[in-house]
Amino acid sequence: MHVTPVSFITIMAHLLGAENLKLEYPTRVVFDGITLGIAEGDRIGIVGRNGDGKSSLLAMLAGNLAPDAGQVTRRKDISFGILKQDDDLDDELSIGANIVGDTPEHVWAGDARIRDVISGLVSDLDWDTPVKNLSGGERRRVALAQLLTADWDILALDEPTNHLDIEGIAWLARHLKQRWPKGQGALLVVTHDRWFLDEVSETTWEVHNGIVEPFEGGYAAYVLQRVERDRIAAAREQKRQNLLQKELAWLRRGAPARTSKPKFRIAAANALIADVPPLRDSVKLQRLAVNRLGKDVVRLKNAGVNYNERVILNGITWDIAPGERTGILGANGAGKSTLLGLIAGTVSPTSGSVKHGKTVQIAVLDQRFSQLQEIANDRVRDVLARTKFSFEIDGKELTPSQLLERLGFRREQLSTPVADLSGGQKRRLQLLLILLQQPNVLILDEPTNDVDSEMLTALEDLLDSWPGTLIVVSHDRYLLERVTDQQYAIFHGSLRHLPGGIEEYLRLSKQLTSASPATAGSPAGSPTQSQRGGSASTVASQPAAATAAAGGGSATAGASGSVVADPAAKPQLTGAAEHAARKQLSAIDRKLAKLQLARTEAHKRLAECSPQDYSRLTELSAELDAVTAEIDSLEEEWLEVSAALEG
Repeated sequence: MHVTPVSFITIMAHLLGAENLKLEYPTRVVFDGITLGIAEGDRIGIVGRNGDGKSSLLAMLAGNLAPDAGQVTRRKDISFGILKQDDDLDDELSIGANIVGDTPEHVWAGDARIRDVISGLVSDLDWDTPVKNLSGGERRRVALAQLLTADWDILALDEPTNHLDIEGIAWLARHLKQRWPKGQGALLVVTHDRWFLDEVSETTWEVHNGIVEPFEGGYAAYVLQRVERDRIAAAREQKRQNLLQKELAWLRRGAPARTSKPKFRIAAANALIADVPPLRDSVKLQRLAVNRLGKDVVRLKNAGVNYNERVILNGITWDIAPGERTGILGANGAGKSTLLGLIAGTVSPTSGSVKHGKTVQIAVLDQRFSQLQEIANDRVRDVLARTKFSFEIDGKELTPSQLLERLGFRREQLSTPVADLSGGQKRRLQLLLILLQQPNVLILDEPTNDVDSEMLTALEDLLDSWPGTLIVVSHDRYLLERVTDQQYAIFHGSLRHLPGGIEEYLRLSKQLTSASPATAGSPAGSPTQSQRGGSASTVASQPAAATAAAGGGSATAGASGSVVADPAAKPQLTGAAEHAARKQLSAIDRKLAKLQLARTEAHKRLAECSPQDYSRLTELSAELDAVTAEIDSLEEEWLEVSAALEG
C-alpha cells in the first residue's frame, strides 16, 4: 500500500478507501482533503500530537463520525472493529457476559483464540463480577477482551496499551502479530507506546497540520525517514530535527536487540547521525550529581511495608547513588508505588530503615496532578509569573516560559486556566513546576500518561541533560530503555536487579506465571492466572529462589539468585564453514544494495505515474511488490547467516 496526503493507490485486496475527507470544528480545521486507503495485510501505526486528529481519523474510518466533506467506502462484506477511548460495556452485566455474551461455555471455551484473549487480559478478574464494580483500568481490559474475541477484517485500536503493564503489552503485541495469516486482515493502532508501534506496525501514518503523511516501517523507521525529510527542510524544522536526531542516536547506541538489522541499514543510520553528540555525558553528569547531592542519597536497609497484615515489600536493601538513572518494573499491584513512597519519605517502613542524605531534595511527578490542584483556577501565565527560578539546559539559562515552550507548550495556551488544560498540557505544566523546584532526586510515576510521542521526545531530551538521580516507574518500554541506565524489578515483595534489562524481566515474569497454580474464580476453560495484574500475595506463592533481593545499586548486586538458566550456546562455525558463511553474507550485502536502488527507482516511477493510468499503476505496483519481497527474503537470510556466525 502507498498513501499520500493527496491520493491513494490500491495494492493487494482493497478493504477501505477514504476520499477528500474534511473535518472542521468551530475553532479549527482538523483535516482538509485527505485521501487514503487500507488493503489486506496492512499493519499501520498512527502517530501525532494530542489534538491533531488521530482519534477523529479512526472514528471517520469506522463510520462513527461523519466528515464534513468527502466519503469513506468499504467492501460490503468487510467488518470493522474499533476500540475507542470510552467503552460501550453494559454496567449491569458481568465480565463474562460482556465478553462472550450468551455463547455457551463449551463453545467459547473450545476456541483457542478466545481462551488466549481471556488468559492474556482478564484472567485475574472474577468472571461473575458486574462491570459497574470495576476500576477504569479493569474496564479497559474487559473492553479490549470483548473486541478481540470477535472476528474483524479491519481492527482499529485507540490507545490499547493504556492500563496494561509490560507483560500485558508484550502479550497484546504477540496476539496482534499472530491474529491473521500473513497478507490478511488490517490493523490500525493509535498509541504513544513506541516499542509497541515497532512491534506491530509495518507502516506509520503521521497526522499533522490537517494531513496524513505516510512512512514505511514502524516507529524507528519513521524516525529515520522523518530526519531525512527534515534535513531537506532544516530551516523550517530545525527544532524538531534536533530532537529526532537524539532519538536516532539512542537507536544506534541503545538496546542490542535494535541492532539486529542488515549492515547496510546500520551504515546508513550511522552516516546520518555521525555528527550527533552522545545522548548523555555520563561522567560529567555523575560529577555534577555528586557536587549537588553529596555521596549519600537514599539508603534502604532491610526495609519492608505491610498493609493490614499483608506483605507488600520485604527486605529491600538498596543504596541509591548520586546520578543513578533507574527504571522500576513490576506487575500492577506488585508494590512499585509503595517503593517510590519509601524513597520519597511519604510511606514509613514497618520494618527496617530508610535514610535520606542531608542534601537530598526529592520531587515526585505523580499520576494525580497533585501539584496543580491549588492553582486550578489560575491562568498559566500567572503561575509562571510567580516563578522566580530559571533552569539550565546544555549550558543555557531558560526562563519558565522558554522551558514550557521547549516541552511543547504553545504561547497562545499561556492564557488558559490550569483547570481547562488537556491531560497532556497539565502533564507538561506539572513537570515544569517540579523542575523549577530544583530537586536533585526526581521520581517519575507513569510519566507517559496523557502525553503524545512528541511530548515524550521533548521529555527525554530534557532528562538527557538533567544531572540528578532519576527513578522511573513506567510500562513504556521505549522510555525506560531510553532514559535509564539500569532496571530493577519487584517480584513478590523483593527487589531484584536486571542485568539483562526488560527482556530478562519478561523471561522471569513468564517463568513465574507458568509456575503459578490456577486461580479460583478464573473462567472455566481459561489458562492459569497470569501474574500480570496479580497482587503481592499471589506472587508470594512462587518459589523464593526466583526473586533474590538486589542491593547496593550496582550491576553486580542482583547477580545472585537468577532463576533462568542461560540457553545452551550455539555451536561456533569454524574453518571452511565460517569462510563460506562470510562469503555468503558478503554476497547478500551486495544484492541488497542493488535491490535497494531498484526499489528506490520503482518508488520514483510509481510517484511519477498518472493516477488515472490504472494499467500502468498495476504494473508498477507489481514490480515494486516483487522487489520488496526479494528484499525481505534476503534480509531474513542475512539474519540467519549472521546469527550462525555470531554463535
